[in-house]
Amino acid sequence: MFRRSLILFLAVTGVFVGGCQTVQTTTPGAVGIQRKQRMLVSEQEVEAAAAQAYAQEVQKARAKGTLNKDPELTARVRNVAQRLIPHTAVFRQDAPGWNWEINTLQTDDLNAYAMPGGKIMVYSGLVERLKLTDAELAAVIGHEIAHALREHSRERISRQYAQQIALAGAAVLAGVQGSALDLANMVATVTFQLPHGREQETEADIIGLELMARAGYDPNAAVSVWKKMLAENQSGPPEFLSTHPSPSTRISELQALVPKVMPLYEAARS
Repeated sequence: MFRRSLILFLAVTGVFVGGCQTVQTTTPGAVGIQRKQRMLVSEQEVEAAAAQAYAQEVQKARAKGTLNKDPELTARVRNVAQRLIPHTAVFRQDAPGWNWEINTLQTDDLNAYAMPGGKIMVYSGLVERLKLTDAELAAVIGHEIAHALREHSRERISRQYAQQIALAGAAVLAGVQGSALDLANMVATVTFQLPHGREQETEADIIGLELMARAGYDPNAAVSVWKKMLAENQSGPPEFLSTHPSPSTRISELQALVPKVMPLYEAARS
């Protein structure tokens, strides 16, 4: 029995390892992001699951009357996002053609997200409580778009798959696969429950900075928005900042990068 289980486990592991790809999800851009990523699930599967998970969130918000409740805010968010989206081609030629969806959620929470494939949601509390300028809003949305460009959700789901394989072993073939590896639920989990790691957050900060500069938004606003977020909650960082980089480190890293993208901003403004 043990021998059969071991053989079955090795077979399952071999299938997943065989399907593992090392990919370069984006080109470096002016900021030079070149890290390669290991993926166990396909881009198409994750995007389809994200579309399903996002549709569920939109449906829930619509039922509660909290979807796009403030037309002025929604128009403003969409205008900023639509200025950023064309510049995603610098990092991915396919990205401007994604089926982008941009909505707002009426809530006091400080948060925003972009699911794979360009499904964006900005919480009203983030804009209203922090009194964000358009440039600061561009920093937030650019940061979230960067997560989608780099396929950080797909990467984290791939890591979860690997962990589940290690824990479940041969049980994956005995029915665990259908329930434990539910992609739509996993997309929702990594979006709403699990914070990005330091490496992914840093990449999103850097790419987001270049996106906003190319779109004609002052990159210094990326520094001011993080300072506003910290000041809003002195007892600890808000949900949007509940990630691995320390706030002071994050701000200093952004400040150091601003001169690198400033020529892009100046060119966009000329």
